[in-house]
Amino acid sequence: MLPDQPPTFREPGPAERPWRWRLLDDGGAEASVPEEYAGQRFATQADAESWVGEVWAELAAEGVAAVTLLEGDREVYGPMSLAAE
Repeated sequence: MLPDQPPTFREPGPAERPWRWRLLDDGGAEASVPEEYAGQRFATQADAESWVGEVWAELAAEGVAAVTLLEGDREVYGPMSLAAE
């Protein structure tokens, strides 16, 4: 029997990456987006904010109207519109 994989070889779990974005459509429901955007998790708030800053236009093109930042189950802020004004 093989030992458990060391942390460097396994995907980090939700406790290790508690920050995520809730992606919302125009009606306020969870938006359906390609897998490359869905389920992204981050170790820090800064990482999460940097990511959304880099891909917000792509998210908007996929039908995401707003985002809400979460740490675990706690809403930190949002919804924040992705509309270019």
